[in-house]
Parts: sequence; C-alpha cells; structure tokens
Amino acid sequence: MSYMVGYGAYFPKRIHHRGSSLPSLASHPQTIGCDGGFQPFFYSSNPNPNTLTGAIVGGPNQNDGFPDDRTDYSHSEPATYINAAIVGPLAYFSGSSTT
Repeated sequence: MSYMVGYGAYFPKRIHHRGSSLPSLASHPQTIGCDGGFQPFFYSSNPNPNTLTGAIVGGPNQNDGFPDDRTDYSHSEPATYINAAIVGPLAYFSGSSTT
C-alpha cells in the first residue's frame, strides 16, 4: 500500500482533510457551515470526493494495518510534520543531474 495519496493502485481514499472530504461547489452549491461538514461528509464511509494528490498520511497502526478511516486522524491525516520530511530528499533528487 502507498501512504502517498494518488500514488499507486492502492492508496488512502478517506484522509482526514477538510478540503478533500467536502464536495466541490459544482456538485454541492449549498453553504456548508463549520459544523455542517460532519454529517454527512466527515462520518461517511465513502471515499473523499477530492483527491489530495501527493499528500502523505500518518501510515499504519501498531498492528501494521491501515483502516483508511478519516476519523482516525493519527493515521490518516496528511500533517506538515509528515510531509516536510520528504521535501528535502525529493528536492535533492529533482536538482541532481543524471549525466
């Protein structure tokens, strides 16, 4: 399994990210208030309507499982402390010459 959203055949589909778990204005033009995102979107078992491609989630639990549950923020949230660690190596490889 890939813990990077949008990478590979099997990746997290229910990440703990408000922008990903709420529908777009095109498909849901009604206003969604601060508490309005919980029901029916946050607690839904459906995949997020928007894919946050490239985000890295927290990863597996202590039993090496990943439930892909957006309410389990410690494993399904793409936090900055998780994603920041990959930026340096990717920047290095991006800037390296391949001669």
